[in-house]
Amino acid sequence: MMADFELRSYQEEVVQRALRRENIIIWLPTGGGKTRAAVYVAKRHLETTPQAKVVVLVNKVHLVDQHYTKEFKPYLGSDYTLVPVSGESKEKDFFGPVVKSSDVVICTAQILYNALTNTEETKHVELSDITLLIIDECHHTHKDSVYNKVMAFYVEKKLKREQPLPQILGLTASPGSGGAKILEKAVDHVLEICANLDSAIVSTKNYVSELQQSVPRPVKTFDIVEKRLQDPFGDHLRCMMQMIHEYMNVPPDVTLRECGTQEYEADVVILEQRGVKEDNRLLAQCALHLRQYNDALLINDTLRMMDAYRSLELFYTKKFITAIDGTDFFLVGLFQENQVELQELAGDSRYENPKMGKLESTLLKQFGPSVNSKGILFSKTRKSIHCLNDWVRHNKALQEAGIKAAILTGAGNGGTYMTQNEQADTIRNFRHNTVNLLISTSVAEEGLDIPECNLVVRYGLLTNEIAQQQASGRARARDSQYSVVAEKGGKEVKRELINEYLEELTKKAIAKVQEMSVREFRTKITELQKQAAIFRKLTEARKVEKRSRNTADSVQLLCRNCLKSVASGSDIKLLENAHYVNVNPDFQKHYKVGGEVMLEKSFEDWEPGRTISCIKCNQDWGFEMKYKGVALLPNLAIKKLALETPDGRTTVKKWKDVPFTVEDFSFEEYCQDNFPDLLD
Repeated sequence: MMADFELRSYQEEVVQRALRRENIIIWLPTGGGKTRAAVYVAKRHLETTPQAKVVVLVNKVHLVDQHYTKEFKPYLGSDYTLVPVSGESKEKDFFGPVVKSSDVVICTAQILYNALTNTEETKHVELSDITLLIIDECHHTHKDSVYNKVMAFYVEKKLKREQPLPQILGLTASPGSGGAKILEKAVDHVLEICANLDSAIVSTKNYVSELQQSVPRPVKTFDIVEKRLQDPFGDHLRCMMQMIHEYMNVPPDVTLRECGTQEYEADVVILEQRGVKEDNRLLAQCALHLRQYNDALLINDTLRMMDAYRSLELFYTKKFITAIDGTDFFLVGLFQENQVELQELAGDSRYENPKMGKLESTLLKQFGPSVNSKGILFSKTRKSIHCLNDWVRHNKALQEAGIKAAILTGAGNGGTYMTQNEQADTIRNFRHNTVNLLISTSVAEEGLDIPECNLVVRYGLLTNEIAQQQASGRARARDSQYSVVAEKGGKEVKRELINEYLEELTKKAIAKVQEMSVREFRTKITELQKQAAIFRKLTEARKVEKRSRNTADSVQLLCRNCLKSVASGSDIKLLENAHYVNVNPDFQKHYKVGGEVMLEKSFEDWEPGRTISCIKCNQDWGFEMKYKGVALLPNLAIKKLALETPDGRTTVKKWKDVPFTVEDFSFEEYCQDNFPDLLD
């Protein structure tokens, strides 16, 4: 049985042009029912289009299943074949046939992009196979995002007048102002998003009051905290940092900004890279340790002193085992000499962070033994969330108020990430009230279908206006409260006020774009598309030029910690277009193996083996991969290595940025080199 379809009048208004097969972006606030409107367009499209093929793109894995189960399947499931596909599903390995045999495919953008670029028949898909392409959270369609890479295919075809092309339907709660502070630039940003999606932007004009009634805005409060009068723990950390500064002889051309800020972090990151480049291990290691101290200061500013102390203690427990020279012994020694005193200061409740007290009272205003409340507490990092959860658990007043907290973070692999199943369980518990406070990173800000909350707290968070709208949109219950806990005159308050201004600016910019005549709008869009196409060609040419600068065997790979040369660029091969592995059997003498790596998902041709680290200094490098049951290949993380090139030493964040060409892995060659007698 198909669920019955009733759109609200403002939803009906915004889909009109899409029903006339125009490319549009639907702009409605969080909770306004954008997805429902999209399902309606898809249903009408399927009913009226011969050989219809609808593809729905999302930007986060968990949204694939959510859109499938909650939105598309109930309305379309009984008359059409629907398939959800993500990197975690088997269907991704034969995506071509899946698309051919289905009416509606819901997938992450990366999957479609892979299919557009893959030439193998079982994996290839053409844009012309699709008749309607729905793009969720479409404000991400710019710069180098996957959405924009998919749309680049579309735009190139459009400019060459190649037909047929799918109809485009974008969905967003806010296109943002693109960092612009003035109207003219914000208009440019909105136009750019429109150009990238080849779509006009549509919002409700006749039913604004109905929209406001169905999507209540939460009451916003600033819970302001006085500055800490005394911070002996923080002062002590700053003193230790000063000693490291003196020990390392900060280069004369470097000025480090204020300790305990994001700016300082940026400075020491650059300093570490410089130390590696100049073969100055003293500089590189001191910078690395300073970053940890700075981290502790940042934690001390938002969380408990003990959380800051523990983060340092954890870092040094590892460093203690891996010390290899005088620099290491100085740095580890400095911490050990001060350890007792730091621990005592961190445990002294007189100097505790006042923000925690304010956060406690903000929560207690909404929660109580007899009150049925639901809230989300947003914080910046996975580390801070674990600390906050621990704090809630051990806080007597919060426990007595009946707060049952749980953590929600992004999906990924690694100790502090959650698997998708864990995410789903947590949200289910929140829905069924066995959990009434989610402590979350920004993963819950966008898209996740989280039940109505009457309290959203942003704690120690600086983000842009899009994230702010997404977060306040989570407070959907009537009379709900959106609270920002911050220090008097602090950055958070300034940022929130800037965000409010930017939100208004974006509204004005959209209105300006909507006022343009069709002709003016089309001309501007086409112009922007042509510029973008030229820019892409230039960027691509630059990348190719960079990769061909050096031959692979003229580049050496060094351990980033001890700076010892461990491999040649020519030992590295690219496996399945995704994994950079070392095929030289001699590489084994440079590393030692640790515990097994556990990944939740399984892969077609490989499984993870054990972790690997530098035999000289214990720096972790990655893990072994078992490929096709035969080959044991070390899969290396480039950020743990440095590159010695003919032009000098350098570091890169991602493999795709290395200044030489990495050849594709050949299984046949590998077997010939390693098991010659098997093949005779």
